[in-house]
Amino acid sequence: MNEFLLKVGTRDIKITNPDRILFPKANITKWDMIQYYERIAPLMIPHIKDRPLTLHRFPNGIDAEGFYQKDASGYFPGWIQLCNVEKGDKSKVVHHVLGNNAATLVYLANQATITPHIWLSKEKKLNYPDRMIFDLDPPSVKEFGEIRKAAKIFKKVLKDLGLHPFVMTTGSKGLHVTVPIKPNCDFEFVRAFARQLAELLVVEHPEHLTTEIRKDKRKGRILVDYLRNAWAQTGVAPYAVRAIEHAPIATPLNWKEVNRNLDPQKYNMKNIFRRVSRTGDPWKDINECAKSIKAITL
Repeated sequence: MNEFLLKVGTRDIKITNPDRILFPKANITKWDMIQYYERIAPLMIPHIKDRPLTLHRFPNGIDAEGFYQKDASGYFPGWIQLCNVEKGDKSKVVHHVLGNNAATLVYLANQATITPHIWLSKEKKLNYPDRMIFDLDPPSVKEFGEIRKAAKIFKKVLKDLGLHPFVMTTGSKGLHVTVPIKPNCDFEFVRAFARQLAELLVVEHPEHLTTEIRKDKRKGRILVDYLRNAWAQTGVAPYAVRAIEHAPIATPLNWKEVNRNLDPQKYNMKNIFRRVSRTGDPWKDINECAKSIKAITL
């Protein structure tokens, strides 16, 4: 079967080449991924709704080179919602897709979008983020135990500041500590706040943490990447598939799960639904936990 129509909500979506292998070793097809995104949509959409997307596409599977796409293709159907964003010099408008419904997620999966990445702000207040992210990146997969310790350090400091941090595996090597914030500070303010907090913790834990982007300067320490807290930067979407064999999932966690049994690629397309049937969505109340950082002194 090379193509057929799949009804998702009120939309009929043409599915093409469903048998194409995207993950060769795991034998995961494009149809498998389409079915995953249709099924996960009720949990995923609340975390990506109204946020501009950057699409990481792999038309020929993960063994071939993929590409990032910001501007929606001209052939995308008219019912897909877009967010029109002017570039910095206002020379061009970028038409970002908004992943606001299951039909859109299915359509993007059929376009071999394996991983959607999201802005930290929403369409109506693009320059005022409602998320602050600290991406904790280990020097190697073997050092994930140190990542767990670092995440708990961030949790304590952020809670002491009156904020409510959440944690997620990236599905790759590390963890994201994500803080819901009131969208009353612009990206410049939020990035400066995140940088100051990261640098304070590096001073307190110089043997374990660093903000050095260059790998040759990290000296085996965990990178605290605060640079995502900027205009047009993105983070991997919660419940997104990663372009890594066995299709690991960026998975929201409860803090009690950040223990020795945790692995950044623990959850994947084959076991994620057993997990969510047991735990639900640990981030379901994230929007209600947003606090303002405007008056916080570090």
